[in-house]
Amino acid sequence: MANPVRPSPLDDPDYAEFAWGRYFRVMRWMALLTLAVMAAAALYLYEAVGLVSIHLYIAAMLGIGFTMMLMAALMGLVFLSSGTGHDEAVDNGLEQHLDEWWK
Repeated sequence: MANPVRPSPLDDPDYAEFAWGRYFRVMRWMALLTLAVMAAAALYLYEAVGLVSIHLYIAAMLGIGFTMMLMAALMGLVFLSSGTGHDEAVDNGLEQHLDEWWK
């Protein structure tokens, strides 16, 4: 017997708006934190190596900024998916094969 498709809580427009609003609010805070870390790193680099090529500072700030924002975006999506119940609504078909795999 096939399992019925369970609707995702994110299918409800009001709940989805709330969940995505929370996600983007977290992303705004992470953007501010990223800017602060980038400024601190730029100051540290200036103190450590002095005034060298501007390309060092550009590359370092882009690397730090991209890495932090990518981490925030991906982890935010994980928490959004898990926290809204979307993960529980996904049917991966694993349950129907468990008995035959463990024989």
